[in-house]
Amino acid sequence: MEGLRRRQLLVLRRAGLARWRLEGRQGREGRGVRRRPAAAGARPLTGTVQPGARRALAAGLPDFPWDRLEPAKATAARHPGGIVDLSIGTPVDPVPAAIRAALTAASDAPGYPLTAGTPELRAAIRAWVTRWCAPGGDGFGVLPTIGSKELVAWLPTLLGLGPGDTVVIPPVCYPTYEVGVQLSGATVVRADALTSLGPARVRLVWVNSPSNPTGRVLPPAHLRKVVDWARERGAVVASDECYLPLPWEAEPVSILSVCDGRFDNVLAVHSLSKRSNLAGYRAGFVAGDPALVDELLAVRKHAGMIVPAPVQAAMVAALGDEEHVGLQRDRYAARRAVLRAAFEGAGFTVEHSEAGLYLWLTRDEDSWDTVAWLAERGILTAPGAFYGPAGGRHVRAALTADDERVTEAAKRLAEA
Repeated sequence: MEGLRRRQLLVLRRAGLARWRLEGRQGREGRGVRRRPAAAGARPLTGTVQPGARRALAAGLPDFPWDRLEPAKATAARHPGGIVDLSIGTPVDPVPAAIRAALTAASDAPGYPLTAGTPELRAAIRAWVTRWCAPGGDGFGVLPTIGSKELVAWLPTLLGLGPGDTVVIPPVCYPTYEVGVQLSGATVVRADALTSLGPARVRLVWVNSPSNPTGRVLPPAHLRKVVDWARERGAVVASDECYLPLPWEAEPVSILSVCDGRFDNVLAVHSLSKRSNLAGYRAGFVAGDPALVDELLAVRKHAGMIVPAPVQAAMVAALGDEEHVGLQRDRYAARRAVLRAAFEGAGFTVEHSEAGLYLWLTRDEDSWDTVAWLAERGILTAPGAFYGPAGGRHVRAALTADDERVTEAAKRLAEA
């Protein structure tokens, strides 16, 4: 036990975490931070940090993308037939009954849950990874997460990254990859070709297949090259595989399948939000390098990043049943066929979109102009600009509206 405490303290004292965040008694922007007692009779400020000296973490972040979409949403909502919201990939279909029953049965949970997950949950995750990620060995670690977004946002920080470190993300990608780098103080680089990075001190590389937003599927040979490149440089590869269960025109593979049973420096991130309609449960997990998983666990214990016990029980039920996943996949396939035909009939080009939950569309104009054109017809999509400068002439349409709304969108596009 004493050895475990020492190891956890070492994790917390790593240089990157120590930078969270006073360096040489300065804020990250160089402003001096000093403490002084409150004036006589005054109520001391929390932490006694002088007003104006505190660095507001939010100040360094971009505007929340979906807040910027509100004007277009309001326009779409004024359509006489109501809005068809294809902007956010939030599930609209029911949570399967067996999963809800498991949640209910575990709802009498007065004690603290295990950060590492119950033995039943760890076994269920391991069994699922073995079946669907084909890791070629059982030497990987697993850890439940509060959905996948929180892990994406905090992974650079949890790994101890900070100023002077570089994180590589895809040119067009989920915005939270970049936000997570900004939270840690590291430097973000958008790149597909790792050989173009030169001498940058790369500590983390994000890959995403199937991609959000493009639906692009990376072939096994590409994933293997990324793993080999990163291992040569001591970098970590994090693979966002949340859409792995939704193949359409290509068969995505897990990065764990190209590791030849060696999982060092590799992490795979998964979510039950889309496969099981559990976005409201916040249920996800990470699998891969057992040493890295242990490191994440040690920090998460201190930080209280714990999946609630009833959700853990629901995850066991969800991971042990593939029938509901097949039914949901069929729903999305039918909606995808209707929407793809409708958008193409209205003059859109569908690019990539071989797998996942979205259609990546273009009319070869600024993405905000396309969003506005569709909003006038009561259809809300996400501008490609949300996902990086290279997405500025595309929009993303989700497959998550219900059947009636999908049919209505197709009708409006046919009349456009």
